[in-house]
Amino acid sequence: MPRKQKQGKTKLKTHKATAKRFRLTGSGKVMRTKIGKGHLRRNTPKRTKLLLDEMIVVKDQGTARHVKRLAPYMKKYKANPPR
Repeated sequence: MPRKQKQGKTKLKTHKATAKRFRLTGSGKVMRTKIGKGHLRRNTPKRTKLLLDEMIVVKDQGTARHVKRLAPYMKKYKANPPR
């Protein structure tokens, strides 16, 4: 017996790399992590490494719109984000 088709819109798929790199604030602004955390931090001062943990607002509206489209179910940014 054939399976019955569901009616309505199809589900949107979240782009996982985008969802891991960005967060939304309560007001809907898109936040991003700073660059330079990947490697070669052995000789970097502690203060500089500490400043890399901050998240900053995405200023470009086109990029923010693109991020929201790639991750439609993105989680809100929490006060203590996972590291």
